[in-house]
Amino acid sequence: MDAMADDGECLRFLTAMQVGDLCSGTVAEVSARGVSVTPDGFPTRPLGRVGSLDVSWRWSVASAVQVGRRITAEVIAVDLDQGCAWLSMAAVENPELWAFLTSLRAGEVLSGRVARIEGFGVFVALDDGPAHPVYPGVGFITIPELSWQRFDAVTDVVAVGQRISCTFLAFDTTNGEARLSLRAMEPDPFHAFADAIAVGERLQGRVTQLVPFGAFVRVADGIEGLVHLRDLGPTPVEAPEEIVQVGDEITVVAREVDRSRRRLSLSLRHALRSR
Repeated sequence: MDAMADDGECLRFLTAMQVGDLCSGTVAEVSARGVSVTPDGFPTRPLGRVGSLDVSWRWSVASAVQVGRRITAEVIAVDLDQGCAWLSMAAVENPELWAFLTSLRAGEVLSGRVARIEGFGVFVALDDGPAHPVYPGVGFITIPELSWQRFDAVTDVVAVGQRISCTFLAFDTTNGEARLSLRAMEPDPFHAFADAIAVGERLQGRVTQLVPFGAFVRVADGIEGLVHLRDLGPTPVEAPEEIVQVGDEITVVAREVDRSRRRLSLSLRHALRSR
């Protein structure tokens, strides 16, 4: 078969594929990037590709598959431009879990129990979800999604065994998890705050944290803004400790309110000048 005819057959073969189809074939190559698969029905060349993160949620690529092994995987994307079908072996390895996760919709509220707390987030055992082959829960909340408010430790927000309801954000195909948000269950206090103040307005606040580039000041419940070094005093300073300390009650001026990035810029210098 010449190259043009082969390309035409390849295109017809891939066009017939649909996301969600099961594809069987033989492993042609294994590398750190993933696996190439020669699918049944098109023995000319490997048209299937399994990314390294889609091989298995349990095993490494080298442990899960070898050249010459026959596999079955689910089609997760068809790339006609690249002439390949992207496959997931993890979907077939854990069909109940995959089916559950793909059935979820963004914004859906899910309930469960906090199964484990780590420094990078919280695992949640969902009431209606199956067990995870590796982790203590199929739900996962990253640190930023725990609360709108600043906190020192995850245990300030949740405890192991606590029952919670969260908003579903997305299916993390890399780890086979339902990414969740606890803070999305409450309105964002920054939006209400932004609607209520104007640039140039004077605000009372307490210094909560000193950083090399300035000081954070809490001006309302759950609302903190940054006073940059250049706005701490009437003359330039090299460190915030030269002007303020944690716990100080100060008056600041709102310099900028960025709703999209939830950022509040404050100035102590302008407040001192306008007294």
